Amino acid sequence: MSTINNKIFPETFLWGGALAANQVEGAYKEDGKGLSVADVLPDGIWGPIVYPPQGEYLKHQAVDFYHRYKEDIALLAEMGLKCLRTSIAWSRIFPKGDEEQPNEAGLKYYDDLFDELAKYNIEPLITLSHYEMPIHLVEHYGGWTNRKVITFFERFAKTVFTRYKDKVKYWLTFNEINMILHAPFIAGGIRPDQINVTDQILYQAIHHQFVASASAVKICHEIIPGSQVGCMIAGLPLYPLSPNPSDVLEAMKLERKNLFFADVQARGYYPSYINRFFEENNITIKMEDGDESILKNTVDFISFSYYMSGCATADEELNIQSRANILSTVKNPTLPSSEWGWQIDPQGLRYTLNAFYDRYQKPLFITENGLGANDVVNENGEIVDDYRISYLNAHLNEVREAIKDGVEVMGYTSWGCIDLVSQSTGEVRKRYGFIYVDRHDNLTGSFERIKKKSFNWYKEVISSKGEIVG
Repeated sequence: MSTINNKIFPETFLWGGALAANQVEGAYKEDGKGLSVADVLPDGIWGPIVYPPQGEYLKHQAVDFYHRYKEDIALLAEMGLKCLRTSIAWSRIFPKGDEEQPNEAGLKYYDDLFDELAKYNIEPLITLSHYEMPIHLVEHYGGWTNRKVITFFERFAKTVFTRYKDKVKYWLTFNEINMILHAPFIAGGIRPDQINVTDQILYQAIHHQFVASASAVKICHEIIPGSQVGCMIAGLPLYPLSPNPSDVLEAMKLERKNLFFADVQARGYYPSYINRFFEENNITIKMEDGDESILKNTVDFISFSYYMSGCATADEELNIQSRANILSTVKNPTLPSSEWGWQIDPQGLRYTLNAFYDRYQKPLFITENGLGANDVVNENGEIVDDYRISYLNAHLNEVREAIKDGVEVMGYTSWGCIDLVSQSTGEVRKRYGFIYVDRHDNLTGSFERIKKKSFNWYKEVISSKGEIVG
């Protein structure tokens, strides 16, 4: 008799939380760190680029994780986390990005951070590039439009793999690599305020990232035997707005714009469907000798963020109206939305897990999922975030259903396990964490950490190995 329907969460499941260096660390000029793309966006990725920075922005100090990581990791350990996803700030290791030698102070910081995680048996899952490209590479090379940046990235990757080979075995190359289509500056180091960012420019830059990612996979496997390297994409399932075949085809076409990024990194070659898109948009990818061979260094697993779903339609009038929405998707009339307009769709996570596993037959890792909300400290000094518990419980229930479907899921790292500065809006009031940080958009606050109600709930989820989810 098959026992697959009795499976819940596997014993090896990595329960965790996720952060990004540029959203929590602060200390943006300390210990030799150079400026990154994140340091010049005071209002988040949709706001103006201000370079050089004028005054102090929230991210410059963020929630001061750089100085408080021991306190924060102790809290994460109290919650029972098995895994912490975070990133290495590229400009801490190579302040300009093109140096021959790394910054020892930056390397030492992450040594200490990983040692602290090891003290509590928390497995690090480390992203190499999480919206943190050194600004020097943007200003002097044009970011990922320039093939030379591949060499700089390889040097960075080799440096950290060699340094941390005994401390980190799970790695990701580029965070939400497909977001370059929507936010070319923070995801690709391409300044839309200075050049006309055409599809030709974008997709050539994407090719350079693909080569760099595949090269990093090869280097990691050589330096760290037994290591696992994943790609990471922004997951956004798109449903046809109606059963009209034109809407179904539109949904397929738009989904492929995202799937393309996982297809290349998981399969090792450009998919056939992209040829028509390139031809119709006059795009010619310049490949050098050896590129196709390098791309065959495929990732070991697929990781993705999941916050919402959207709809697609061939109705141009509805599409024009949708362009004010996040990622320009058409809203689903059957779903509720968060305070920030993100549509809440737990079942979409099960759908995405099944779709990815059917397509790639590789292990999957949910590396971001969470609810941004304007949490309030009540008169008793408590944060009663039942809405977050409800959101996460519903999504974890769908993860369990996907595992019952036969999907191999490595783990789940809830986004922003500690309050942080929002990437999209540059605010801290859009809170995601199980741990509240007394830090505010007007740059005030004591930085005190307070456990929210969801802290104890997630602690129980982990200790019960997901049995209380339902």
